[in-house]
Amino acid sequence: MTKKGKIYIALASLVIISIVIAEVLKPKPVNWFPSYTLHHKIPFGAYVFNEQLSRLSDEITRIDRPPFEYLRQNDIGGTYFFFNNGVQFGKQELNTLLDWTANGNTLIVSSINFEEKLLDTLHLSTRAISTLNNFNNEYQVQLINNNLDNTSTYKFDRASTFYHFNKIDSLNTKVVGLIDKYQSDEEKIQDSLVNIVKQPFGKGQIILSTFPQAFTNYFILNNPNQNYTADLMSYIDFSKPLYIDAHYKTGKTFYTSPMYLFLNTKSLKWAYYLVLIGAVIYIIFEGKRKQRAIPIVKPLKNQTLEFTRTISDMYYETGKHKDISHHKIQHFLEYIRNTVHLQTSNVDDTFIKNLAARSSNSIEDTKDLFKFINEIQHKNTLTSKELEHLNKKIEHFKSHNQWKTKT
Repeated sequence: MTKKGKIYIALASLVIISIVIAEVLKPKPVNWFPSYTLHHKIPFGAYVFNEQLSRLSDEITRIDRPPFEYLRQNDIGGTYFFFNNGVQFGKQELNTLLDWTANGNTLIVSSINFEEKLLDTLHLSTRAISTLNNFNNEYQVQLINNNLDNTSTYKFDRASTFYHFNKIDSLNTKVVGLIDKYQSDEEKIQDSLVNIVKQPFGKGQIILSTFPQAFTNYFILNNPNQNYTADLMSYIDFSKPLYIDAHYKTGKTFYTSPMYLFLNTKSLKWAYYLVLIGAVIYIIFEGKRKQRAIPIVKPLKNQTLEFTRTISDMYYETGKHKDISHHKIQHFLEYIRNTVHLQTSNVDDTFIKNLAARSSNSIEDTKDLFKFINEIQHKNTLTSKELEHLNKKIEHFKSHNQWKTKT
């Protein structure tokens, strides 16, 4: 790796380490998720409410099954309490709950809004509260009951959407609670809107509230809001069993995804993020398509000269001087044909004269060379000295040649 690449990697690693340190040291943000789950301690969880209920009665049952299934399998009586960001019963489930309520039980549903069938059954309708004149998103709530402190108002400033009952059956419906935009601690609610109603149903009763936030940690722990929640719970008959729904909750009571364990544990979460960051860095620096190194292929060497020398040495060492002289003479004649461009089939005076002229040799030297070649060709055996003498004369003749080709 080049020096420049190492610098880039060092800088990237420094940036990543700085980000990790900054993330570890910064305060954990508040989780405003509307959970309403009984064991959650986040602002919109219901841990505090659940703890307080345990002090009020021993006959409290948390039900994590659908009410349709639970009521069909269990013969119970008392109060069935639902509170969540949204509670939507199915048709058969709602009918089952209404039949159960009509037998002398109490159904309490606290939700931001309700399904149409439930509202139609009770001759009610709801509407969202306009926020045009309430940019701070601050509201105050109040309970209406002569037996309670109906002069106190309670502030709430974290509402996403507030609904109220814009149509009620005045003959059968009793107003329990009011809501309006926040004014001041000294001012009473004016032009108030109904947000909690109670209505008899058969031998029992139904209480509907559009303010489920009253049972969350955030609302209860803001003094004196706990008094509002306590007064609202006074509508429940604690001499009978109380059944708290844990099924219709926005926050899950169990998690099916294994990623929850990683993302909900700080150390594992950062280990997971570091693996992802490392993979990205690897892709950036090492994921590029690399060209395979092309090996250097050396060109084939011309071994003709070496081969010739090897063969000649072999002939010379074995004493085949006659064969060597024959190859030497044939090679010399080929040399004449290729360099001075003369035919060697007829060696006469004209050939000697032309060869001497073209090769810049004297006629006497040329005649003497071919005379010696002729003697060699007619001998049956040849000594090493005669072979060496032939080679010297041929090389001497070539050294005067002006027509030598360039190699």
